[in-house]
Amino acid sequence: MKIGLGSDHGGYELKEKIKSHLTEKGIEVVDYGTDSTDSVDYPDYGRKTAEGVVSGECERAIVCCGTGIGISIAANKVEGIRCALCSETYSARMAMEHNNSNMLSLGARVTGIDLALEIVDVWLKAKFEGGRHERRVDKIMEIERA
Repeated sequence: MKIGLGSDHGGYELKEKIKSHLTEKGIEVVDYGTDSTDSVDYPDYGRKTAEGVVSGECERAIVCCGTGIGISIAANKVEGIRCALCSETYSARMAMEHNNSNMLSLGARVTGIDLALEIVDVWLKAKFEGGRHERRVDKIMEIERA
């Protein structure tokens, strides 16, 4: 599995912790930036990371900013992306099992590192259930094409 990572300056340190966490587990990571805590604009990194998923360069991706809100909104503007902002593990599991999310967003200023890593693990482990959820996800994707 290859996971994309992206963040703005507010999420940079959390992104780096996630990168170490994933590589220690043998998961390949594509880092779409940013590369420091110097101020940057989260839409640039949300979009760049989302485009990595849509292009197939990575299977799924995780993005971080201060709250996770702005970067998730930006990522969700890219056709084909279902980015879920999660602050606990149940939502992370449901985001995958019911919504087939291909991106996870985390807020570095509102979610502790240990919890964030637990959310990442739960999200990566979860599998899309399909069935009735497939119909609903198809309807979500249809909205993009309207």
